Amino acid sequence: MTPAEQQAKLAEFLSLPAETEWVEFKEAKNNYDLDDLGKYFSSLSNEANLKGQPFGWLVFGVKDKPIPRPIVGTQYRPQRPHLDSLKEEIANQTSHRITFEEIHEVATPQGRVVIFQIPAALRGSPTSWKGHFYGRDHENLCPLNLHELEQIRKQALPDDWSAAICEGATLHDLEPNAIAFARQEFKKKNPTLAAEVPNWNDETFLNKAKVCIGGRITRTAIVLLGRPEADHFLGNCHPQLSWILKDKDGLERDYQHFHPPLLLAVDPLLAKIRNLTCRVLPWGTLFPTEIPQYEPWVLRESLHNAIAHQDYSLSGRVDVVEYEDRLVIVNKGAFLPGDVESVIHRDAPFSVYRNALLAQAMVGLQMIDTIGSGIKRIFQAQKKRSFPLPDFDLTAPNEVKVVISNKVLDERYTRMLLARADLDLWDVIALDKVQKGLPLTEDEFKSVKAKKLVEGRRPNLFVSAKVAATTDTVEDYLHKRGIDKAYCKKMVVELLEKKGEAKREDIDGLLRKKLSDAITDNQKTNFIRNLLQEMRREGAIERVGSSRGPNAAWRLSNGAKKGGAWPVA
Repeated sequence: MTPAEQQAKLAEFLSLPAETEWVEFKEAKNNYDLDDLGKYFSSLSNEANLKGQPFGWLVFGVKDKPIPRPIVGTQYRPQRPHLDSLKEEIANQTSHRITFEEIHEVATPQGRVVIFQIPAALRGSPTSWKGHFYGRDHENLCPLNLHELEQIRKQALPDDWSAAICEGATLHDLEPNAIAFARQEFKKKNPTLAAEVPNWNDETFLNKAKVCIGGRITRTAIVLLGRPEADHFLGNCHPQLSWILKDKDGLERDYQHFHPPLLLAVDPLLAKIRNLTCRVLPWGTLFPTEIPQYEPWVLRESLHNAIAHQDYSLSGRVDVVEYEDRLVIVNKGAFLPGDVESVIHRDAPFSVYRNALLAQAMVGLQMIDTIGSGIKRIFQAQKKRSFPLPDFDLTAPNEVKVVISNKVLDERYTRMLLARADLDLWDVIALDKVQKGLPLTEDEFKSVKAKKLVEGRRPNLFVSAKVAATTDTVEDYLHKRGIDKAYCKKMVVELLEKKGEAKREDIDGLLRKKLSDAITDNQKTNFIRNLLQEMRREGAIERVGSSRGPNAAWRLSNGAKKGGAWPVA
């Protein structure tokens, strides 16, 4: 807006007969709370959508009453760079990173007025703040009621693409092996019907499985069970899964495409992923366990979700891109819930699906979760493995990227999860943001700071080096797990029995590779030094010669050689 247009817009607002659902006036002191600002952003964005307005407006420096409204001025964020930084601060906590269209400063004789121009919620996607949706009840800020929430969500979904009938298609256009596999999965999902399923003909079964409607072939049937050559029934849409392997420089090294029936395409695609073995430190032991880099269930659930929620009208494909350190699963279409936090908070099915029939059929064939908690379970599975949580990148229009890391990013994060099995999922999500350098909400920061899970000052936070409040050293950690220390001692005794004597570097080489990478090199050094000194005091080993420290050599003491009382296990 030009200065003249800003003055005209302000005059329009001042003369409104009453405060409307999409315009709000605040005196706004200079310390106005950011969280309150975010709630009004959500409410005005949603109300603008519901009332058919392109924008909502929040006006600082004007009293609501009497009319005409008096200008009182505001000193809220008087420096322009500080004011403009609100765009990023708001985007960090809203669905789809929606933020102010513009922030206008209007100079008047009575004082400075700030007008926040807030875009209306996207069609089909209500605007949230910190995972919650807000609206207005006349002049009062309140949670967006369920009716209005669903009213916005249904805007972009006039029809269910997946339920459309494919005219001319018959059972001969479906792959028999896919139908047979679907029967097996349906029986697993519905054990009470298992005895009846073999007696159903294909038409009856497909109707029962919600794949066909009244014996007619739907787009869902072609996507999940159709022969590859039957995709012409879908028009310009060609459902496809693609596996793409990239090197460390992002260059493509290999690829393979998979076509319908997608029910049978998932396993071959997952088999292409290099799920190498890695070593991690499990809860309750000092020694690493070998596990796959990716939890198979997490990969399968993520890929099935991409198939279920793909916007097939965009004629895109579902990509599974494999890098050295991560896997990225990409599907077309906006993320209808708006943001991941709201999905986890809700932990229940949403009433609106892009492909309702397809989602329903995939539930019946045991492909996706029936209670709508798949994303939360993915987060919990990664937490249990002490691996980074998946990232949902929703920044690109009409695209959802799920990024799954296959390695430890910050050993302090890993150690924290291993030592604090009591942490709830929300604290783990906050710690995951910290290790990735992402900003925390005020509530997240207060929670992890109060529990001493992070150190530093915002924005430069890092996961606390302490493994819980009571275990800040490896020695403390081992004190609670004496069996592990005893096992280390046994390994040292067996080495000395075999070699007669051993240098410190030999003992280090034996023990270091048994200790988890979640323990720092200095902590490993201190642990081994203290272990040897403890064994010397117990009469199990003794030094050879006068050398000390890393140059020392060790052998079994005479008492240990003669089968003394010192326990080695």
